[in-house]
Amino acid sequence: MTVRPAADRLEEHVRLWDVTVEAIKETETSLMAFGACRNQRVVLKVSRYEGEEWRCGELLTAFDGRGLVRALEYRDGIVLLERLAPGNDLSVRSLNTRDDEATEIIAEIIGRMSSIRPSVKGIKSASDFISEFQKYRHGCDDLMPAGMIDQAERIFSQLCDSQADLRLLHGDLHHYNVLFDSQRGWVAIDPWGLWAEIEYEVGASLRNPIDAPDLLAKSETVVRRLRIYEQRLGIDAHRALRWAFSQAVLAALWPTEEGVGTDMRAPFIAAATAMMPLLGE
Repeated sequence: MTVRPAADRLEEHVRLWDVTVEAIKETETSLMAFGACRNQRVVLKVSRYEGEEWRCGELLTAFDGRGLVRALEYRDGIVLLERLAPGNDLSVRSLNTRDDEATEIIAEIIGRMSSIRPSVKGIKSASDFISEFQKYRHGCDDLMPAGMIDQAERIFSQLCDSQADLRLLHGDLHHYNVLFDSQRGWVAIDPWGLWAEIEYEVGASLRNPIDAPDLLAKSETVVRRLRIYEQRLGIDAHRALRWAFSQAVLAALWPTEEGVGTDMRAPFIAAATAMMPLLGE
């Protein structure tokens, strides 16, 4: 399917949904118009291409505001969102020695999302990512400890085969995807949507925030965060650790295809390296 230019689709839906635009922000993946609609502050977000966030509006509607920003209107690749203010992200807490608080907040969001069991057809499952270890590994072996990619692929496959109680997850729930709103508190944005067990969900947060590489490189950070998730969510901490390790390695492989330099991969590799001694295998 050919996707029309984002600017054309943005202009069309500004008219369709009667949005008064105050400012437009451009990113590599989307156009965002900040403004107002029916006396409510809103953000109109248009995806440039069919990627992870293409069905964001459908996913947000399925969760009905439980832990997530609310979608007011949506089409494929286009969503009208409630505007979060002031909209600062959660990474600031971890960067300012308040990492336990940040972890508690993410756990609370996961708990709110888990309070319902929405169903959305056609969503990827964790097993769909297994092939990507081989697809993206070329040229990366020398960037990681010997055998790390093979170990991560094996663990990821084992977890996919043995997981139970699959549910719809955010799929990319990290500090930069959690924003503060003065009325709603901390809420998540930009869900990818993924079918997996709940232990999968904490993986993204265990390799973030990438602006705190020293924090990620400590095994004690991993242990402390997992303890909070285990206490707050009742998850299997060891399965969560194995998911987090294998996801961190895969995340370090992805940028190779996208032309991103090693600086982007380094925090993920550091996080995976900190997790390795805890795996016990």
